Amino acid sequence: MEALDKLKERFPQAVLGEETSCGQAMVYVDRNYLLEVMKFLHDELGFDHLADLGGVDYLGWKGKGKKPERFEVVYNLYSIGKREFLRVKVPVPEKDPWVPSVTKIWQVANWFERECYDMFGIRFKGHPDLRRILMPEDWKGYPLRKDYALQPEEEWPEYDKVRAKARELCRYEWGDRKVREG
Repeated sequence: MEALDKLKERFPQAVLGEETSCGQAMVYVDRNYLLEVMKFLHDELGFDHLADLGGVDYLGWKGKGKKPERFEVVYNLYSIGKREFLRVKVPVPEKDPWVPSVTKIWQVANWFERECYDMFGIRFKGHPDLRRILMPEDWKGYPLRKDYALQPEEEWPEYDKVRAKARELCRYEWGDRKVREG
């Protein structure tokens, strides 16, 4: 892939490795160079669409090859003009889980990064509003981490309030159906 060659030529210190999976090129990038690499991919190589961003937890990984870090942030980029995908993977250490935010390059990253933070606890330095997006603000832990307790020892303290509010709202009509009598 031409983009990978240009990337390795421009940022040899940033590229940790590369591979192909199901016909899609993947490149591993050092988090300390991520912003420079992503700006280059966007501005100079035409990867103008961030299709997706997500986290991976490799705790207990038994697949092919040893993973250098517990976590990864995975960016799926697409060049609309070239009709080409590129997957960028960034290893993230468990003891210091952060990567730079790419929201200044792709605005859509705002929600993706918040979701990754909420589910995995990976911080995105420079994010304009990094807070939970799926779980309540006072939720403890990160539900997609492999060591997250499936059965909490105690119920979420705000659960009774949410359940009462749901009962209150259920008497209203939503669309063309009546949900329930109050």
